[in-house]
Amino acid sequence: MELTIEEKKILLEIARLSIKSVFPGDKIPEPDYQKHPILKSHAGAFVTLKQFGSLRGCIGYIISDKPLFETVCDAAIQASQHDPRFQPINKSEIENLSIEISILSEPFPLNSYDEIEIGKHGLILEEKGRRGLLLPQVPVEHQLNREQFLDAICQKTGFPAGYWRGKQLSLSAFTATIFNEKDFLNNSK
Repeated sequence: MELTIEEKKILLEIARLSIKSVFPGDKIPEPDYQKHPILKSHAGAFVTLKQFGSLRGCIGYIISDKPLFETVCDAAIQASQHDPRFQPINKSEIENLSIEISILSEPFPLNSYDEIEIGKHGLILEEKGRRGLLLPQVPVEHQLNREQFLDAICQKTGFPAGYWRGKQLSLSAFTATIFNEKDFLNNSK
């Protein structure tokens, strides 16, 4: 998905405003869909929250039947309040959050582990009624090679590392347009 700089800024701002809207007194403004029709398109999106460089929440949708604008709003609120790994974010923490948004392509099946490109592909593993997802930036941030990335997606899905060895798992890949507040110097929180 090709987003302009202005559209990326709008989505980052709306993610922050969505988190603030959980608390009384803050509202989410509607975007100008005529000026930015892409914000009405449908795509999966994840919002990743970090506080002082450490993960503080990450939730999203692989696919969405809602406009992208609403998908990002929902993902931001879910990441801030409902990531089971963390306590909900309180109002005093919002100013210290950094926000990253990943807009996902349609998932596509992988026929071979050799097709996985580190830094380009995110992975979805669906096996034995379980599903796990890792974004494309995960192996880059953690300096994982392909085998370690496969171990990580297995563990994320509740299987032991190495579960992928000797068989082809039901894996899908996707690409993502990834941007964060640090990408924009005139970012205002």
